[in-house]
Amino acid sequence: MQSRIMGAALTAALLISLLAGCGASGSNANGSAVLSDGVLTVGTNAEFPPFEYVGDNGEPDGFDIALINAIGEKLGVKVEVQNMEFDSLVSSIGSKADVAIAGMTVTEERKQSVDFSDPYFDAVQHVLVPAESDIATYEDLEGKAIGCQLGTTGDFIIEEIEGATDQQYNKAVDAVNDLINGRLDAVIVDSNPAGVFTANYPDKIRDLDGEDFGFETEQYAIAMPKGDKALADAINQAIKDLKADGTFDELVNKYM
Repeated sequence: MQSRIMGAALTAALLISLLAGCGASGSNANGSAVLSDGVLTVGTNAEFPPFEYVGDNGEPDGFDIALINAIGEKLGVKVEVQNMEFDSLVSSIGSKADVAIAGMTVTEERKQSVDFSDPYFDAVQHVLVPAESDIATYEDLEGKAIGCQLGTTGDFIIEEIEGATDQQYNKAVDAVNDLINGRLDAVIVDSNPAGVFTANYPDKIRDLDGEDFGFETEQYAIAMPKGDKALADAINQAIKDLKADGTFDELVNKYM
């Protein structure tokens, strides 16, 4: 009897060991299968300075890229950034990318397809207009030709402006170029990129605060696969740690 009991115990122990081994192959210490191979593939759209842009070395750079690399260091994984069209970022998660960071606003529509990290930045849409333009209010935008980057908040705003023509671009800078060349009446873009574009063309365009147009404050966050709580917890903790140790503020000072 004793030998049978001991045999059963050994069998149970072996099964537990095997199950534990199977679990270890599908997840790491953080419990996320996404992080198990030690590489975090990140989708971005490097056309949104100062959050993401193509650096002098031809690789994506900017605040978001620096932030996700710092998060990768906290998680002990290698970060590989994939540059793609902004409008395809959400659909790429789970296939071409593990997560996406691209100055992406948390919206209810996007939350149907992906989960989001804790917000890491607050922003508001701004309106860029030609230097000589008399546009000053939301009503002034009615019936106007307005440019934006495809799939961004500006895209959604323009759809609600009565009589406005929504001119969509893959790159925000292309919309700004058309604004300068007289093919658009205005461009709607987030506040920080708006400041960059205005600084580059101070005599040609003006930057109008979106709060004067009734635009609400938005929150940027990292898009992640739905239901991966372990990944979300790990990324959220990394963001908290980066804010606590001063790294986050260093990146703001460097890029903003």
